[in-house]
Amino acid sequence: MKIGIGIPNQVRDVRPEVIPEWARLAEESGFSSLTTVGRYAYPGVSETVALAGAAAVTRRIELISGVLLAATWPGALLAKELAGIDGISGGRLSVGIGSGQRPDDFVADGHGPAGRGARLDRDLETYRGIWRGDAAGGGFVELACLERGEIAGRNLSASGELFVGDAETSLGLAEDVGVIVFERNACHELVKVAGIQNRECPECAQARRADLSGFRR
Repeated sequence: MKIGIGIPNQVRDVRPEVIPEWARLAEESGFSSLTTVGRYAYPGVSETVALAGAAAVTRRIELISGVLLAATWPGALLAKELAGIDGISGGRLSVGIGSGQRPDDFVADGHGPAGRGARLDRDLETYRGIWRGDAAGGGFVELACLERGEIAGRNLSASGELFVGDAETSLGLAEDVGVIVFERNACHELVKVAGIQNRECPECAQARRADLSGFRR
């Protein structure tokens, strides 16, 4: 027989810093699983935050959401959250979901109690797609036109030199602070970063001119 223990994420006014230590001690004590419970209307720590905290400080114990009110979330957002937690834990997450029934738990615009069953059915397909590696929303950032040799060994994202976005504010910030912005499938040659030039293939150069026509320069 296996014995699990709950994470006190929904104990009223629980201090969030208790949760990682609770998870660590539960694993050391030999429990087989840690399980969350969730209601957004109740004062506590959300399941995804609690599970992520537990995943970061444990190595063996199984993590379970029971029961996460999936229909209260945008499907793609929840799928990404859960995929990240499962990855951090090394594949120890088991997801228990429900549709919810109390109106005060449905706090996200466009995700009310009406139609939650049908919405959850659709979201299940979204979960499966994202969990097998499909891009959320079907989008991706294309970096193929960069000359690889010029950025070899440089982690631009980690150094704060890479900005990703498609809004006018991102482009304006890029010009102000000196970063490179990759927008949609076009590589924008805005600045030089530490002597590294962002060069474009002809196709991307043409797309950039079209994409930037409506942006503030």
